[in-house]
Amino acid sequence: MSERRCFIAGNWKMYLTTTEGVRLAQELRNLLTQVRKVDIGVFPSALLLSAVAKKLEESNIVVGAQNAYAKGFGAFTGENSASQLKDAGAAWCLVGHSERRKIFGETDADCNRKIKELHGEGVNVIFCLGETIEEREAGTTFKVLERQLRVGLEGLKAPFPADLVLAYEPVWAIGTGRNATPDQVEEVHCWIRDWLKERFGATVGEALRIQYGGSVKPENAAQLLRVKNVDGALVGGASLKADSFVAIVKAAL
Repeated sequence: MSERRCFIAGNWKMYLTTTEGVRLAQELRNLLTQVRKVDIGVFPSALLLSAVAKKLEESNIVVGAQNAYAKGFGAFTGENSASQLKDAGAAWCLVGHSERRKIFGETDADCNRKIKELHGEGVNVIFCLGETIEEREAGTTFKVLERQLRVGLEGLKAPFPADLVLAYEPVWAIGTGRNATPDQVEEVHCWIRDWLKERFGATVGEALRIQYGGSVKPENAAQLLRVKNVDGALVGGASLKADSFVAIVKAAL
């Protein structure tokens, strides 16, 4: 496990009603109140954000949003600005999640604009990146990651490293029944670490945290969190049940 402080984040996706989300937040608060050596976050959908954030006030669990629009206030029906998300209680926001890229067609340039807008409003970012099965089988994994990093982080002048976390999520290992091996995860995370140090310098590049986000579960969490340069996890389905999410958090201790 890395010397960098682990960050375990639960992406609730478009699940849970407000009542269910508040109930889960209360369960997590009760069960994780003594955990101080791991950073913990939950990322509910926008309609749940305010209620969940209120339930977790003054706790050791931060709250984040799943998406933001790349511009501030304006005539953008159906979108949520960074300032609105922050006002609702979001300290963090996901950018570039594989579902946003695949289903909604978000580009690397879109991600870059969102990160800049969020940082401008004082919202921290988990920036997601990863390759599809077609890209991995074609041997272009690192070419894809290099493009995502180069374009997604272009021109950033944020106060690194505290306000940015990267999350490597191999798309081919999410909900497909296929799992990345520890060796595969280590290879990619070490490559990302080297790229960050070359781009931002050794101090910042070494300090930036890199989560793993490919179907993390209680059964594989400890093994994955022991991998070199894995600094936490972006958890999907396993974050929707208190007992499974708590088990993953405790695997990081």
